[in-house]
Amino acid sequence: MTAWPSGYGRRVLPSVDSTLSEAARIASDLAGPEWLLALEQTAARGRRGRTWAMPAGNFAGTLVSPLDEVPGQAALRSFVMSLALRDAFVAATGREDVFALKWPNDVLLRGGKVAGILLESVGSGARVTHLAIGVGVNLAAAPDASQVEEGALPPVALKPTLGADISPESFLDLLAAAYARYEDQFRTYGFDPIRTAWRAHAAKMGEVITARTTRDTHVGTFMDVDRDGQLVLETAKGRITIPAGDVYF
Repeated sequence: MTAWPSGYGRRVLPSVDSTLSEAARIASDLAGPEWLLALEQTAARGRRGRTWAMPAGNFAGTLVSPLDEVPGQAALRSFVMSLALRDAFVAATGREDVFALKWPNDVLLRGGKVAGILLESVGSGARVTHLAIGVGVNLAAAPDASQVEEGALPPVALKPTLGADISPESFLDLLAAAYARYEDQFRTYGFDPIRTAWRAHAAKMGEVITARTTRDTHVGTFMDVDRDGQLVLETAKGRITIPAGDVYF
C-alpha cells in the first residue's frame, strides 16, 4: 500500500462541475497543498477552453497549492507533474517501456494520449499566490476519437491497452506520492534535475514535429527543452524557442 505524502490534503468528491473550478473556490482557505479527486465531472475542461471528456472510471483530479512565485517558476510544475504521472503509471503497470512525455503537458501510452495536464494560477501583482494543476487520466476507457480536435493524437486508456485495472482512488495514492517526491526535488535543487529526467522520457526528441502557437505554426526538429521549459526547435529559418503552444506529430 502506498503511503499518503505528509502535508498534503485529500478530498474525494462524488460529483463536481470541475476539480479546477472547485480548486479555485477553496484555494484562499487552504494552508497547504490539497488534492481533489472527482468521481464525476459535469463541466470538465482542457487546454485553451477545450472540453475534456471523462468516461466512467477515469481519473479527474487537481492539486491546488498556496505559492509565492513568479509565473514562469510556477509553470514548471507541468514538468514535475508529468514525471509524477509517469512514475504512477509505471507503479500501476510494472511497464517502463511504453510511456513517453509530450511537451508541454501530455503523457503518451504507445503513442496515444493517456493523460493530460492543465495549469491554472491565481496571482497578486507579479506573483502567483495559488496554483492548481488539473490532471485527467484515461484509466478505464478512452474518449471517442470524434471528441478530440483534428490532428490530435488518438486517445488511449490504461485498462484496454495494458490490462491494468486500477481505481481512481488507488491511482491518486500513487500519483500523490510520486508528485511529493518530485516537488521536494524541485524545491531543493531547482528545475535542472527535473528537466534532465523529463528529457530522458521525451517523445520525438531529435525528430521533426509541428508546433502551433496562437499566432504561428512552426515545423522543425525537436532539439531540446531549455532551462525555462521552452520548446527548442531547429527550423529552416534557424533555431527558435517556443514558450507555449501545441505539438503535433
